[in-house]
Amino acid sequence: MKNERQTMILELINSQSIETQNQLMHALEERGIRTTQATLSRDIRDMRLTKEAAPGGGYRYVALSPLHSGDHSLRLQKIFRECVISCDTAQNILVLRTLPGLAPAACSALDGMDIEGLVGTIAGDDTAFLAMRDQNAARAFYDEIGTLLT
Repeated sequence: MKNERQTMILELINSQSIETQNQLMHALEERGIRTTQATLSRDIRDMRLTKEAAPGGGYRYVALSPLHSGDHSLRLQKIFRECVISCDTAQNILVLRTLPGLAPAACSALDGMDIEGLVGTIAGDDTAFLAMRDQNAARAFYDEIGTLLT
C-alpha cells in the first residue's frame, strides 16, 4: 500500500502542479487511494519532497533528484536560486534566511544531502539553523554558499 501510494504521489507531482497537501490528498482520492493528512505528511518527509517555484507563480511539490554522495552542488544551486536570501555564521552554526515559508524545504533538502560536517538542521518559517561539526566545517560550507548567493 505504501509503495503504491508513494509511486502515485510521484506520478501526480510530475504530471501536474500540486501546491498543497490537501490538493495532493484529493488527487490521490480521485485515483482510488484514500489517506490521512498525517500519512501524507510522513510520505512527503520520507520521499524528501520539497517545493519549488511554479512557472505560473506559487509553489509546487517536486522530488529532488538523487545525486551521488558528496555531489551536492547542483541541488544547492537549485535551493539557493529558489529560496535562500542570505547566510551568516555564528561559530559552528550557519544561519540561512529564506523567503517566507521555505526554510523547512531548504532544511529538508540539505538534510538529504551528504554534506561534510553537517550535523543537523532546524527550520522556522524563514530562518534555518545548520549545526556544523566545528567552526572549520561551518566556514567551508559558508564559503561554498557564498559562491551560490553572488
